[in-house]
Amino acid sequence: MDFNVKKLASGAGLFFTRAVQFTEEKLGQAEKTELDAHFENLMSRADCTKLWTEKIFRQTEVLLQPNPSARIEEFLYEKLDMKAPSRATNGELLGQYMQDAGKEFGAGTPYGNTLMIVGECESRLGAAEREFLQTSAISFLAPLRNFLEGDWRTISKERRLLENLRLDLDACKARVKKAKMAEAKAACEGETAPDFQDTRPRNYVLSASASALWTEEVEKAEHELRVAQTEFDRQAEVTRLLLEGISSTHVNHLRCLHEFVEAQAAFYKHCHHHMQELQKELSRFPNAFTLNSAAAAAPASDGAGSPADGDTLKIEEVQAPATGTRKAKVLYDYDAADSSELSLLADELITVFTVPGMDSDWLIGERGNQRGKVPVTYLELLS
Repeated sequence: MDFNVKKLASGAGLFFTRAVQFTEEKLGQAEKTELDAHFENLMSRADCTKLWTEKIFRQTEVLLQPNPSARIEEFLYEKLDMKAPSRATNGELLGQYMQDAGKEFGAGTPYGNTLMIVGECESRLGAAEREFLQTSAISFLAPLRNFLEGDWRTISKERRLLENLRLDLDACKARVKKAKMAEAKAACEGETAPDFQDTRPRNYVLSASASALWTEEVEKAEHELRVAQTEFDRQAEVTRLLLEGISSTHVNHLRCLHEFVEAQAAFYKHCHHHMQELQKELSRFPNAFTLNSAAAAAPASDGAGSPADGDTLKIEEVQAPATGTRKAKVLYDYDAADSSELSLLADELITVFTVPGMDSDWLIGERGNQRGKVPVTYLELLS
C-alpha cells in the first residue's frame, strides 16, 4: 500500500486551516465572504424543494402501502437489487375469501351466491388497486426518488465543495491581510524577525532583511489568494447552474403530479363502475331477506288471495287497517336505506301500523302521501 505521508500532512493541514477559519467566523473574529442575494435565494428554494419533495414522497408511500412492514420489505429488496415477491392486495384477498366461503356454503343458497358475486367484485377492485399502485410507483414515486437520491445528492456535494473553497478563500484573505500588516510594520521599524505564528512555517533565509521576507510572503499569499478566488468562482458557477436546474425539476414534478391525478381518477372511476355493476346484480334479489323472515313468521293460507312463494313485500300495495293505527314521535333522524323505507326527522309525528308477517323490529309509517318501513327503535309510540 502506497502511503504518502506528505499528502496526508497536507490534507490534515488544510482541514485544520478550514476548522480554524470556521471557528473564528462563528466567534466573530474573522470576515466571511457573503454570496449574492440571487445565489442565496436559489439555495433557499432548493432546500425548500428538497424538504417538501421528501415529505410528499414519504406520505405517498404511506398512502399506497399503509403497512410499514411491507414498506420496509420493499425497501430492502430495492437496496439488495432484488425483485420483490408479488403480493396480493387487500381487496383481492377479501374477494378470494368471500368466493371460497360462498363455495363452502353452497352457490345455490342466497348467502353463498351473494358471497360469490361480491367476492368477484372485490377481486376486480383489488386488481384495479394493483394497477393504480404500479402506475403511481412508476409515474410519480420514481421521479421523486430519483431527484432525492440523484440530483439532490449532486447539489449537496457541490454545495459542500463550494463551502470548503469559500473557507479556503477567506483563510487566504486573512493571510494576505496579516502579511501586509507585518510588512508595513517591518518597513516602519526596520529589520525585525518575522512572526512565524502568524504564517505557515517556511524556509526563510534568516540573513535577508525582514522587509524583503515579508514582501515575498505577501506575494506568495496574494498568489494563493488569486488561485483560491479562481477555484471559488468556478465552483460557484457550477453550483449556481445546478441550483437553477430546480426550475426544471418543478416542471418535471408538475407533469408527474398530473399523471398521478389521472391514475387516481381512473382508479376511482373503475371502482365506481364495479360497484354500480355489483348493485345492479344484487338488485335482482331485492328484500329477499324480508321475504324469508315473513314466510317463516306467517305461512301462506290456502285462500286465493294469499301471496305466492317468491313474492316480496311491496310497500305501495300495503293498505292501512281501519283500526290499529297509532301516532308515534320520532326520536332520532333516520335515513332510508332503500325505496321501501321512510326517512325520519327527529321530533316529527307520524302514523304507524303493522302488517301480518312483518318483522317485529319494523312498522309501516305514513307521513302525508309518503309511506315506508320505519325501525321501532327510532320511535316513541303515543296512545
